[in-house]
Amino acid sequence: NGVVHDEKKATRLLRKAAKQGLASAQEALGGCFADGAGVVQDEDEAVKLYQQAAGQGLPKAQHALGGCYALGRGCVKNKEQAARLYKQAADQGSADAQLDLGTCYEYGTGVATDHETAA
Repeated sequence: NGVVHDEKKATRLLRKAAKQGLASAQEALGGCFADGAGVVQDEDEAVKLYQQAAGQGLPKAQHALGGCYALGRGCVKNKEQAARLYKQAADQGSADAQLDLGTCYEYGTGVATDHETAA
């Protein structure tokens, strides 16, 4: 496509956009820090960026942050908070969050077991 793959340049540009408050850039940069793509892996920084984007109502960030809380990646494990974040994203139509929230209800992870809601 004529564009050279350059993770370091991509993260540099994402940082600029994230500092300007662009939620999608904050979420994408959070993913870079979570995975160590173009930057040194830093789960704490990933959580901070996901929190910024989730605070602006970005479902993808709410889902990603929920995953961090579910696994204790970059934060203290908190299954209830994970389920709350999954619900916020699911309520906005995130299919991934709907799946994870359904699993929470199926197994009683962070919420009371409710097979009817899980279905």
